[in-house]
Amino acid sequence: MKLSRFPRALLFPALLLISLAASAELRLPKLWSDHGVIQRDRPIHVWGWADVGERVTASLRGGNGSDETASATTDSLGHWSLYLPPRPAGGGGYTLTVAGTNTITVSDLLMGDVWLASGQSNMELPLNGFPGSAVVKNAAEEIKAANHPEIRLLHEPKRFSEFPQQDQDATWKICTPETVADFSAAAYFFARDIQHDQKVPVGVVEADWGGTPAEAWTSLDTIGNDAALLPVFAVRAAEMDKQADVEAIKARYAREDAAARALGRTPEQHPWQPPVEPWQAASLYNGMIAPVTPLAIRGVIWYQGEANTGLARAPLYHQLFSAMISDWRQHFAQGDFPFLFAQISSYTSSPEEDWGMVRDAQRRTLSLLNTGMAVTIDIGDPTNVHPADKQTVGHRLALAARALTYGEDVHHSGPLFRQAITNADGMRVYFTGADGKLAAKGGTGRMVVGFELAGEDRRFVPATAKIDPDGATVTVTSSQVAAPQYVRYAWPNAPDATLMDSAGLPASTFTSEAVPAH
Repeated sequence: MKLSRFPRALLFPALLLISLAASAELRLPKLWSDHGVIQRDRPIHVWGWADVGERVTASLRGGNGSDETASATTDSLGHWSLYLPPRPAGGGGYTLTVAGTNTITVSDLLMGDVWLASGQSNMELPLNGFPGSAVVKNAAEEIKAANHPEIRLLHEPKRFSEFPQQDQDATWKICTPETVADFSAAAYFFARDIQHDQKVPVGVVEADWGGTPAEAWTSLDTIGNDAALLPVFAVRAAEMDKQADVEAIKARYAREDAAARALGRTPEQHPWQPPVEPWQAASLYNGMIAPVTPLAIRGVIWYQGEANTGLARAPLYHQLFSAMISDWRQHFAQGDFPFLFAQISSYTSSPEEDWGMVRDAQRRTLSLLNTGMAVTIDIGDPTNVHPADKQTVGHRLALAARALTYGEDVHHSGPLFRQAITNADGMRVYFTGADGKLAAKGGTGRMVVGFELAGEDRRFVPATAKIDPDGATVTVTSSQVAAPQYVRYAWPNAPDATLMDSAGLPASTFTSEAVPAH
């Protein structure tokens, strides 16, 4: 029978059965490949596909412990899943053997910590940079020195999907100058710090796509069941109404480039957005996150938010980002694992974007259990959305991991807003973790830059701010605001902001408003 004449409602199930019938050979997901890292101290999840009703046995050999074996029988769709007992870090290389009608052997496996690195282009930026638009500080030296046999890298190819996928196409690679050059710089620097500090193997799964919004990384299970998140569909529809034909835009860009070259000029950079599909709700969750949810991980590092700074999207970000974190934790089914994120940096951008609101939304997301944030406004580049200093980003994420995940007594966060109280002098602002150690960047005494005040009308104006003698609070005043009600800090897209702590960690953007206004 021709498939074109098959009833549409039955077409997908029919194709699925044909696929299963043709794929009876025992198969593992590509996450189980040579050179991989297995999450230490957790039950070891092994899964895959085989003929319906087939008995599958997995054995793990190596290390200091005895060989372990477990078996499972495939279900009616040919899926199988089993768990081997946990193993501690170390013990040398392991070999996994999985046997059914055929046998698969996976070698050079290390027992350590697995981190998922995700987000948009500032996470995606590789050590060798984006040609013609973004570089990483000291890239050549960093790449040359990147021989780390106990760091393993898996870089997922970009893929979007209307349905959750069960596998992806990348395999593990040992960290070398050749393999790291095209890998996420921020994720690599994080892994390097963690491996050096913890002295255990570290595996990083990179799943990112530049220019994509948070809703694309969130499953429809979550978006569709939360009425507060439904506006993401309306926002996207409005954007599509404004967007001209994509192919016509590409053709115009090609004509402009050709004309520039004919005149001996370098073509200008054109505004870029990914194709429509990667912007759609759940499309990247389905294509790039769903396939790795069965994998045992230690936690997630995330660098995204720039694509949600538009005036229509920014007010939704706190709700959306919090929901996305909870969504991933639900689908990974490994409890409230650490979710560490880099706050978006400083960039001049345009009046059509509100970076301050998104940075503040990220700060508010710290109310979720087991989350940590690396503030980056002090290392931003107002003229480039991709700051070159990814070493500091990775280091600050690693500080958060060391404190929150590994239980070390390390200072990992700059001043975070706690409350603001109106007094006779203006408003006094209190911070968590200050402990008398507030400071001004550049050693400029007690005066700090970046504060604004507003009255009941919420019309913010620049204000004078001074660190109080206790070193733990800041008093903010303005002759333009007779009765101050609200205070905010580092709110512009590219703020001039100088508050930090004595360890050099910057204060986060904040507003004292319960609900921020544009």
